[in-house]
Amino acid sequence: MIDLAVANDQETFQRMRDPLEERGVRVHHVPASERVVSLTDPPWEPDEYDGGFVYPGRLMEGGVADALLEIPWLNDHETVLTSRNKAEVLARLERADLPVPDSTYVSNDVSEATLVEVFERFEPPVVVKPNSTTRGVGVAKAHDLDSFLGLCDYLSLVHDYRATGDRSFLVQEYLPDATDYRVMVLEGEYVGAVERRLPDDAVADGQWKHNVHRGAEATGVELPSRYRELAESVADVLEIPFVGVDLLETDDRLVVNETNARPTIDEATKYEDGFYDRLAEAIRAVADGPRSDRDALS
Repeated sequence: MIDLAVANDQETFQRMRDPLEERGVRVHHVPASERVVSLTDPPWEPDEYDGGFVYPGRLMEGGVADALLEIPWLNDHETVLTSRNKAEVLARLERADLPVPDSTYVSNDVSEATLVEVFERFEPPVVVKPNSTTRGVGVAKAHDLDSFLGLCDYLSLVHDYRATGDRSFLVQEYLPDATDYRVMVLEGEYVGAVERRLPDDAVADGQWKHNVHRGAEATGVELPSRYRELAESVADVLEIPFVGVDLLETDDRLVVNETNARPTIDEATKYEDGFYDRLAEAIRAVADGPRSDRDALS
């Protein structure tokens, strides 16, 4: 039996616990954030767990957990950091000739004249997106130059808070009426997908972001092979073992919008048959790897 430390949230923990235990992986919820951890008398023994599932999202807390747990992770520090840097992801995918939205990276502080030039590259409205947030936090839509500059001013105020390490954001084209898919890829192979859609009343109220944490509904779907192959190509380029790839589909385009290396595990019905078999195999491969490989992964 393999003992797995899960740093993800309770929802993921509850869904994966029983299916993985049936496959020889005992799951333990080991939160690294929003708790007190004694460094001289830590709550974990170094050999208590064989591996970890997804490096903690708060990187400082993750570093502490890494030092105390001494385990390899399925999705380690580097992969989580890569996926969180939205601009880096888009740049890597663009270099690999994979389709992405028209995007401009802004590293604050820049002049207002420069921001005007950025805005004028696009057909309004534009999407303004903090570079390293998740769950749609801080993402906004600007319909004109004044509102765009106001959003940029707001981001500059936030960036003045010294604890905010990332002072950058993205300006992107807005793709109206796009269908939003979250495609899951494990060890380079497609394992399932959902369509994320807002309820009609939310759309009528002016909502447009499809994040499940903001009220969108996720429905399992069967995707065409080219959608699956695109998501698999993204995972290959970024070298992320378990990744959610967000695709936007319009009448004439299919683009990669974002990735998530800390994806929530959804209901089993939204995955392909054999998903948990493959997940258990991936966890076992990480936990049972040679010591040199384990050190490289942690």
